[in-house]
Amino acid sequence: MIDVGLIGFGLAGRAFHAQVISRTPGMRLAAILQRKGDEAGLAYPHARIVRDLDELLALPNIMLTVIATPNETHFDLAMRCLAAGRDVLVDKPFTTTLEEAVALAQFAKDHRRLLTVYQNRRYDGDFQAIREVVGSGALGRIVSFESNYDRFRPQLKPGAWREKSGPGSGIFFDIAPHLIDHALVLFGLPKSITADIRIEREQAVVPDAFDVFFNYRNGLRAALRSSILAAAPRPRFVVLGTRGSYLKQTVDPQEMNLRLGRIPEGTPWGAEPEENWGVLTTPAGDRFIQTHIPPKNCDYRDFYANLRDAILGKTDLPVSPAWALDVMRILELCEESSRRRCTVPLE
Repeated sequence: MIDVGLIGFGLAGRAFHAQVISRTPGMRLAAILQRKGDEAGLAYPHARIVRDLDELLALPNIMLTVIATPNETHFDLAMRCLAAGRDVLVDKPFTTTLEEAVALAQFAKDHRRLLTVYQNRRYDGDFQAIREVVGSGALGRIVSFESNYDRFRPQLKPGAWREKSGPGSGIFFDIAPHLIDHALVLFGLPKSITADIRIEREQAVVPDAFDVFFNYRNGLRAALRSSILAAAPRPRFVVLGTRGSYLKQTVDPQEMNLRLGRIPEGTPWGAEPEENWGVLTTPAGDRFIQTHIPPKNCDYRDFYANLRDAILGKTDLPVSPAWALDVMRILELCEESSRRRCTVPLE
């Protein structure tokens, strides 16, 4: 049994970590750091509630610390946990700068501690279905991949730290790490990047929309997009190939289910009605065949299960520090591309 200490009980800690940890076999949510309030204690009466990091790190049974706090705190908290001899999982983004991420990765390596980043959306059922379709060769040579993650919130959210100017604020550092991770899993590192990161809402002070393009040597182009002014969201995934196409309109339901505390019992968390499944379209003579592709049988518990096994020495980390550094490097190159209004190479 791996005892876990969760740092932070806001939306990320409450919805995307505590609920998942507590339902992953072999892991126990042993302690929660919530500086104010008693929501954590009411929701998890068997967990010890602490009010500061020193109190958490004084608990000898904690093997893994999970950092689910505002982005600009990730570096300091992760460094203190590593220095205290704990393995560390940081919610995305890893840190707010590549320099900080490199320092953390080197410190973890020098002190032989596990360090990883929560790329949980890798276990969206629809994304895993895409991995299978692309890997099967059913689409032939892929020429275009589109990944859109849109929302509609024209008004600023009062008091939200993501809406305030500061390191790692805004939609780019919130959403882009997931979309970048998906592209890297499917196609690897691109040769160059073109990005437009911008503010679209009136009175907003941090980015609330972006378009990122990965340019690959084989002619493939991956478009990663997000807007907070999409009343009619764009298709979640579009994949075009020389033998067919794949289209998925809706977003995997796990995030919303976890936000609302509506976790399915006895079925995968990413289960969707058939009308929401992705559609594979392939030619057959003078007509086209459309095949509905169900989401794969997986959910965010698979990330924590893989991490559990890595801590126990049974497998590799699901997201290695080297992988996390690639994502951070790409985030900074996207910012450079947008700032300079040009395509930048991935050296």
